[in-house]
Amino acid sequence: MTFHIVTIFPEFFAGPFAHGVVAKAAEADLIRIAVHNLRDWTHDRHKTVDDRPFGGGEGMLLKPAPLFDAVESIWPARTPRQRVILLSAQGPLFRQTDAVRLGQYDELLFICGRYEGVDERVAEHLADEELSIGDYVLSGGELAAAVVIDAVARLMPGVLGNADSTLRESFTAEAEMLDCPQYTRPADFRGWKVPEVLLGGNHAEIERWRQATARAKTLRNRPDLLR
Repeated sequence: MTFHIVTIFPEFFAGPFAHGVVAKAAEADLIRIAVHNLRDWTHDRHKTVDDRPFGGGEGMLLKPAPLFDAVESIWPARTPRQRVILLSAQGPLFRQTDAVRLGQYDELLFICGRYEGVDERVAEHLADEELSIGDYVLSGGELAAAVVIDAVARLMPGVLGNADSTLRESFTAEAEMLDCPQYTRPADFRGWKVPEVLLGGNHAEIERWRQATARAKTLRNRPDLLR
């Protein structure tokens, strides 16, 4: 899997991708991350990527030409195995099912919006889809791109040490709810004890406990998932 990122702040990604499973996966050549500076596709001395919106209003918009030129330069001939994603507050919410779906492609290209957004022609004629990571507004799409790439990359074969570790996680198709509570040593910490069922070795009882507590936690924290 190759991830492309088009941004006006390429140096931003030196931090998020320098640690954890994404960094290890890149080092092992299980994934590739290519960060592209949008200003490389400008043609004026100031490397201008934005302009005022027609009709007035606050802020600036990313211009369409540099974005189209960037994507068409990175992928001169797009294939069905490549997908362009615009990170946008106007997009549908990114969910775990989207991470699984996007993991089926060979290459993903993320457009990081900035300022008040991007020219709508980018969403209509360049991007294959828009995605938002939450019902809030960020100053740019860089954080969102890092989140989506992390969620997709960890599902790639070989990235996690145990391939089964993703099966019981929150929001997976198998779970359809939040993960159950988890505990580790010590069994008694400041008087707070690990539930006895987890210490008894009865795997059938443990499984029933996990299902019951996962449902209870989902009902408490995310009842919308159960609906």
